[in-house]
Amino acid sequence: MPLALLALAVGAFGIGTTEFVMMGLLPEVADDLNISLPTAGHLVSAYALGVVIGAPLLAALTARMSRRTVLIALMALFVAGNAASAFAPDYHWLLLARFASGLPHGAFFGVGAVVATTMVAPERKARSVSLMFLGLTVANIAGVPVATLMGQHLGWRATFLGVSAIGLAAIAALAALIPHDRVAPAHGGLRGELAALKSLPVWLALGTTVAGFGALFSAYSYITPMLTDSAGYADTSVTLLLALFGVGATAGNLLGGRLADHAMRATLFGGLVSLVVVLGAFPLLMSTPVSAAAGVVLLGVAAFVTGSPLQLMVMEKASSAPSLASSANQAAFNLANAGGAWIGGLALAAGFGVTSPALAGAVLAVLGLAVAGVAYAVDRRRMPVAVRERVVAAHLPQAAELLRH
Repeated sequence: MPLALLALAVGAFGIGTTEFVMMGLLPEVADDLNISLPTAGHLVSAYALGVVIGAPLLAALTARMSRRTVLIALMALFVAGNAASAFAPDYHWLLLARFASGLPHGAFFGVGAVVATTMVAPERKARSVSLMFLGLTVANIAGVPVATLMGQHLGWRATFLGVSAIGLAAIAALAALIPHDRVAPAHGGLRGELAALKSLPVWLALGTTVAGFGALFSAYSYITPMLTDSAGYADTSVTLLLALFGVGATAGNLLGGRLADHAMRATLFGGLVSLVVVLGAFPLLMSTPVSAAAGVVLLGVAAFVTGSPLQLMVMEKASSAPSLASSANQAAFNLANAGGAWIGGLALAAGFGVTSPALAGAVLAVLGLAVAGVAYAVDRRRMPVAVRERVVAAHLPQAAELLRH
């Protein structure tokens, strides 16, 4: 694998850290700015809104630019947003800075995924994407806990200065390791880029992302009360258990990348089925401390096995605008974050029990399976007859051999 993937992983590490660290720093921010905890929670939403808006918009607007230049520019915007967060004089400025920090998130992963796949052989595309995403999953193991501790002991502003430093390191790595490339073709300008999103298979792939990762966040958003109220862990143990989730996510991400290079569709279906099983078993897994820890790891593995195949599928379905489609998939991921948390909250509010968000997530995972099944059926129907005949002909000798035995 090219060393240039390390540069993408460093950028992903910084982005993953700043995305999730705010959740652990809300009490410190609320106290320092004299705002309520629910009001401080809007800072998380502002970042997610920036991702949803910025991902397709920035990818479309930079479609004619060199992807190396785009990646460096996006990381520079990331640094500026986090530095502005560190020096924000009040809540409203911090809200705006968090929104700005989220703008380059989706486009960086979207363009980065395209760059990663162009640097490797076709049979290693999924693995190259998974190695870029490795920075995001490792952030949950090391970046977020360390940044949270930094914010608790040195002040929350120090955390965002630290994240800005990671961004500067990523810029240096991108400039040194990402090869120079030619300006991407225009594909009809902005209108042509957006036209690529009109395809039904693209929307079905994006819908699978929303449902599949919505299943994850329906449970993960309420993992703390499950671990404390159901499994019996102390509040002080939750940070370590969330790091275990990061370990599972890292393992699932690497496993998904390797498997998807051999059978992308089968890997996607297998991951979604695994997610249904794990989430469905959560009420039982959360009954003891040992099984709860295992459940947290399994949740990370099952969810992130699907990451690389979903990213590649969206890119393939919009081959004329892969950067835009890939970035749109990151926007779908953040919609899943917000939607999954909302649905899990509805289950809790209805009085179904502390582990009910996981069961709601299992239902969403089943929905993701259904959407993926429809996408497969649509692909089969759209496959040219000649192609279908060649596929069948290619398998006839094997079938005849099996019949002889």
